[in-house]
Amino acid sequence: MAGVLQRDGEGYDTSALRHHGDVDAQPGLLDFAVNVQGAAPPRWLRDRLAATLDGLARYPSAAHDAAARAAVARRHGRRPDEVLVLAGSAEGFALLPALRPRLACVVHPGFTEPEAALRGAGVAVTRVLTDEADGHRLCPADVPADADLVVIGNPTNPTGVLHPASAIRALARPGRVLVVDEAFADALPGEPESLAAAGDVPGLLVLRSLTKTWALAGLRAGYALAAPDLLARLAAPRPQWPVGTIALEAVVACSEPAAVAQAQRAAERLVAARADQAAALAAVPGVTVLPGDAPYLLLRLPDGHGERVRAGLRAAGVAVRRGDTFPGLSADHLRVAVRPPEQVARLVDALEKALEKALEKALHEIEVPA
Repeated sequence: MAGVLQRDGEGYDTSALRHHGDVDAQPGLLDFAVNVQGAAPPRWLRDRLAATLDGLARYPSAAHDAAARAAVARRHGRRPDEVLVLAGSAEGFALLPALRPRLACVVHPGFTEPEAALRGAGVAVTRVLTDEADGHRLCPADVPADADLVVIGNPTNPTGVLHPASAIRALARPGRVLVVDEAFADALPGEPESLAAAGDVPGLLVLRSLTKTWALAGLRAGYALAAPDLLARLAAPRPQWPVGTIALEAVVACSEPAAVAQAQRAAERLVAARADQAAALAAVPGVTVLPGDAPYLLLRLPDGHGERVRAGLRAAGVAVRRGDTFPGLSADHLRVAVRPPEQVARLVDALEKALEKALEKALHEIEVPA
């Protein structure tokens, strides 16, 4: 089934593109809105980062950047000159306008920051909306041939859909930059369908993040993988010393074999936890859990009840990620992170009660007085 194509000038709102889960997850709420695993980095990583503090009087060194690029290159079987260390993968999205695309295409529902950055720089953007009835599957033929920059997530946020690498490869063509957001790739055992090591795909630009697995959202650390000439174009507008010493050390540490093995074990645990959470949520009357593979789940609620349910959850002290700021989704979609069983039990209880109240209120509103 084909997706829906939206070109510029159709009057859709762009102000919601800057909304992210941290806005929903206010202090004091049980956080299902942000997809970061754990409350803090593991002790060994904190100690490793803390050891850099005595050197903060010095500017970040070229040697440290080279060490980070070399560590990433070894991790993915690439050359160091095919690695660009970033202040979080979000910096990579912010740099996309430097590639000067004539027409960008963003596959949605997906992470909104790339489109926000492109539109903010005056780049024409086309949206391809995948179809829930088709499992939000990517159809390469839906992407317009004249798009010279294409952005897609894998696994996609917020649907959690993992697209086949072959389907993403089919989007590549001469003169096109193919941006693949793999922020959650290391949260899947074995990183299936990843193109991080695919140096043979023309125009491929893979963005990776350390935020999710290593609980480093406040540090801003990630990297890009691409051909050297493409990375040079991407990096052209960067200031001097764009990545700090602590973030460079995080990239080195999290790319080493022991860390990769630890991430693999964590991903295996997440698979089991996700399955259990999906089953618990699917048992709530009126809740549909959409298929996916990422460390979060996309829920669909009965038509017209999403905003009331979200408000009810918030009143019960539970934060979830609203769905209506993602192109292609509605207020009846909610995204929830995978969390420990005791937290899931609280979510399920609050969701059941919020849904019951929302349905009762809706029924009362449509009753005709005798």
